[in-house]
Amino acid sequence: MAPVPLETSHTLLSSGRILMPKITPFLWFDDQAEEAARFYVSVFKNSKILGVSRYGEGGPGPRGGVMTVTFELDGQRFIALNGGPHFKFTEAISFSVDCKTQEEVDQFWGRLSEGGEEGQCGWLKDRLGLSWQINPTMRNRTESCRRCSR
Repeated sequence: MAPVPLETSHTLLSSGRILMPKITPFLWFDDQAEEAARFYVSVFKNSKILGVSRYGEGGPGPRGGVMTVTFELDGQRFIALNGGPHFKFTEAISFSVDCKTQEEVDQFWGRLSEGGEEGQCGWLKDRLGLSWQINPTMRNRTESCRRCSR
């Protein structure tokens, strides 16, 4: 039996399971998509660049220049676009990283805040302007929240 479409974003399988849509964050950069993908892949374990698409002759970017980079951070797929200076990141969108140990908190904080801006209570903005929340598990929250009192 073929899958039965439910709504545009869900599929019912013959087993009765419902497949949820795959959501892929799409990140708009001025011209740093490849730099960003390489940086983020270097920060997170089990990460890789999956592909690079380039502008053709009729594209808004230079022919042969990077248009998008598809990459994966520990199983989560992302797409980075070189879209020009029209849009900037704000704190209205951030990525939350749950950490099991203080060592993980320190590692992600150190790498992601390098060249960026440190905020309070686990918030930071990386050197490319993207906001992150570095969150300890409840067991380690007290030690990590010393940053909140700074």
